[in-house]
Amino acid sequence: MTRPVWGGAGLTRRDWLSGTAAGLLLAGGASPAWAGGQVEEPLANAVKTALSAAIGNTAPPKAVFTNIEDRLRYLRWLGAMSERLKKRKPDTQTRLEFLETVWYESHRAGLETALVLGLIQVESGFRKYAISRVGARGYMQVMPFWSRLIGDGDPGKLFHMQTNLRFGCVILRHYVDIEKGDLYLALGRYNGSRGRPEYPSAVFASRKLWELRD
Repeated sequence: MTRPVWGGAGLTRRDWLSGTAAGLLLAGGASPAWAGGQVEEPLANAVKTALSAAIGNTAPPKAVFTNIEDRLRYLRWLGAMSERLKKRKPDTQTRLEFLETVWYESHRAGLETALVLGLIQVESGFRKYAISRVGARGYMQVMPFWSRLIGDGDPGKLFHMQTNLRFGCVILRHYVDIEKGDLYLALGRYNGSRGRPEYPSAVFASRKLWELRD
């Protein structure tokens, strides 16, 4: 498939996997998440600069395709995923904007979109304002220290949809690179549980729910 050209630069684990965990509301309307969190580690200056640059481009999540076949496949994917996500995100416009952004950010980071959707399901149950017990925020449960390390220092922006998905995908890509392509170890590092099977197994299981079936 031709690579797209971008248009701009307690709750139980079973509850999460079934997508039925709604949670209790916290102050300010945020609901708790029970996932782990990334562990803050020293970053070499070159790595920090590269990650900051990857985060910095805030172009809108729109893609332009070089051929009609790729665009038709994308539209078929969008329709199928929209139908699967309808119960979790009833508003059509909100749902489509979310899926378009996930697709854009995952491809931008060189990640499989189904994997990212599976991670989001496990991490937050597709809740924009989810907060974990350790303070991870938003759809992809990004730890606030990342705003200080590679962002502008404002962790409140992690509740913005594209910002959260951008951070999450860039961080996961970083971990995949560190682990030399080993998704099992990269996912464990993302969750702060490297070496344990529960989290990667849950994400891999959820990924299957978001694969486009030909």
